[in-house]
Amino acid sequence: MKESDLNTRHQERMARKKAVVDAGIEKARQKKGLIIVNTGNGKGKTSSALGMLARSLGHGMRCAVIQFIKGRGATGEELFFAGLPNVDFHVMGDGFTWETQNREQDIATAQRAWHQALAYLQNPEYDFVLLDELTIVLKYGYLEEEPVLQALANKPTMQHVVITGRGAPPNLIGLADTVSEIRDVKHAYRHGIQAQKGVEL
Repeated sequence: MKESDLNTRHQERMARKKAVVDAGIEKARQKKGLIIVNTGNGKGKTSSALGMLARSLGHGMRCAVIQFIKGRGATGEELFFAGLPNVDFHVMGDGFTWETQNREQDIATAQRAWHQALAYLQNPEYDFVLLDELTIVLKYGYLEEEPVLQALANKPTMQHVVITGRGAPPNLIGLADTVSEIRDVKHAYRHGIQAQKGVEL
């Protein structure tokens, strides 16, 4: 096929695609704060959420971050975001649950973090709230699911909430506006490669 024919077919195909996309955009009239869940066993759930945090800060939005599990040492995201204006960054965990090995401690820690998170979820001055690894504390029963779902359902109308972590419960998935499941295909850790600064840390 001639190059000119390929170019013509491509242009026609893109014109049809544009018409479909434009029609979809025209129908999307509603404006509201979203509940977004990043779940699955693959790498990148928090990284994606931090990208949305950066995007929100770029628009001058007021943001808050609660990390429910992380807490053993400074991560790159804490070192970077905690020093910026317009973001309240809270690292409130005690580290991975297999490190603490203390259910009562983990429950108390999760409840303290949730108390802090709840203050932001009830405050319309905050445009974006990231609840990092909230699904983990729900999965292990460190927090009751129903009060969490109720607080999310009653958040300020225009507030965006991003929730990360493996094993998002079905009711949370049902409540969310957008859910992404990140699948593990291959990971360096299983080949004996340790966590790297700027990638995992």
